[in-house]
Amino acid sequence: MGNRLSKIYTRTGDDGSTGLADGNRIAKNAQRVEAMGTADELNCHIGLLVEQLEGEEAIAEAMRRIQHHLFDLGGEFAIPGSQVIGEQHIHWLEETLDHFNADLPALKNFILPGGSMAAAQCHMARAVCRRAERVVVALSHEDSINPDARHYLNRLSDLLFVVARVLARRDGGDEVLWEQHRSGI
Repeated sequence: MGNRLSKIYTRTGDDGSTGLADGNRIAKNAQRVEAMGTADELNCHIGLLVEQLEGEEAIAEAMRRIQHHLFDLGGEFAIPGSQVIGEQHIHWLEETLDHFNADLPALKNFILPGGSMAAAQCHMARAVCRRAERVVVALSHEDSINPDARHYLNRLSDLLFVVARVLARRDGGDEVLWEQHRSGI
């Protein structure tokens, strides 16, 4: 590992800029910084989910692996032109998604976030993942990025949806189904 931070505050960001891993400084509100921050936020939500997964070792292990991927993804955004996330990550997500989806019944309704605390947290992570994907798409319109990063986030949001379904149904629980006419006054 490179240099360790011995002092947390540097005051270099007081002017509204931040340093990238390649040494360049950019505005803290730049799309690249937004991508890094949203990947970090998603990682935090998945960390909260993992802490609610007692007895769900397979899901917890998958989520921990994803946390490492997301940390790598943030690093990729911090070094313009780098590529850490690749097709093998996307393939692993697809295999993991297929595994967890195998025993779920076919969808016949839209699902509302909920069903259990863990399922609701997983839906929160899914929503943040979708935002991360939108941020990365916006970044790709102004700078060159690894397209696998966008593909990874797209598959990850699908996996989080499936895992939320699994968690809502565990221990005899139910998914919360959207009822078309229930939103009326």
